[in-house]
Amino acid sequence: MPKPETPTPDTPEKTAAQAVMFANRLEKWHKHLGKWARRTSVSCYRLYDRDIPEVPLAVDLYTEKETGARHLHIALYERPYEKSEEAEELWMAAMREAAADVLSIPLENVHTKIRRRQRGEDAQYEKVASSGRRIHIDEGGSTFLVNLDDYLDTGLFLDHRPARLMVRSEAAGTRVLNLFCYTGAFSVHAAAGGAASVTSVDLSKTYLAWAADNLAINGFSGELVHADVKAFLASAKREGLRWDIIICDPPTFSNSKRAVESLDINRDWPELCRSCLALLSPGGVLYFSTNSRSLKFDPDLIGGAFARDGAQVEDLSEQSIPEDFRNRNIHRLWKFTQGHS
Repeated sequence: MPKPETPTPDTPEKTAAQAVMFANRLEKWHKHLGKWARRTSVSCYRLYDRDIPEVPLAVDLYTEKETGARHLHIALYERPYEKSEEAEELWMAAMREAAADVLSIPLENVHTKIRRRQRGEDAQYEKVASSGRRIHIDEGGSTFLVNLDDYLDTGLFLDHRPARLMVRSEAAGTRVLNLFCYTGAFSVHAAAGGAASVTSVDLSKTYLAWAADNLAINGFSGELVHADVKAFLASAKREGLRWDIIICDPPTFSNSKRAVESLDINRDWPELCRSCLALLSPGGVLYFSTNSRSLKFDPDLIGGAFARDGAQVEDLSEQSIPEDFRNRNIHRLWKFTQGHS
């Protein structure tokens, strides 16, 4: 077994040098992406993602819709070695100050978190504070509430921006089902695109309430279902329900006590896709996405409705990752189109 990495101890000089490198890289990407963001009307985007190995941070910029105030959300990835809590806090403070200074953002608008590897419960459900403060941001003409302090994730996964806008462009007149809906971003875009109906399913009452708020501030409502997705799919099949568009973006792993059974997407994805395909109307579309890099996708493993009705599958992974994400493996996305039989 390889020994854990042992870094050289932090010194004020080492931390200061890393802060300078970090600030320089932030300034570079802000100039480049700022032009792209203005040209494409994107107000929230990723500025930095472990670009420098010694500075393992993810930095996202959020702009408030009403005031134009800018915020930074800085998340520290779990290091491959131990560092004392005190040393980590001092290091994070230096990076926070460097980011605030180089981008001329008030220090109180720079929000920092330590992200650890997901173990068991879904990472986005982990609460780290209780400020209750949410800000309004814009995406594609719709408004969303994000919380930059209380959870490891903010309520909006920026890497799925293109997929959300894709669903919006295809939603007119359709019945849409959003599984593992989180805060309902796909649901809002579907409704904004003119969907005939939108059903959103999640196991968290907190996030379903958040989804309801996101829908309401855009002038929409929809069916919000508090349920385990596997159980919901089984029930929907028994009832003969059908949808024209299904979005399925599950966590990689969940052993929530509220679920009927654990979810391991590397193991369960064929069954999950098979269950979704069985609920598609003729010619309907399933968007299936995962953050798992170890999932081995093979449509032959799905069988069932996929094989029987002649569904087609297209890998949209590359085109679904936006320009602000240099990590082209942040997620994978497939589009299944059901046969017309």
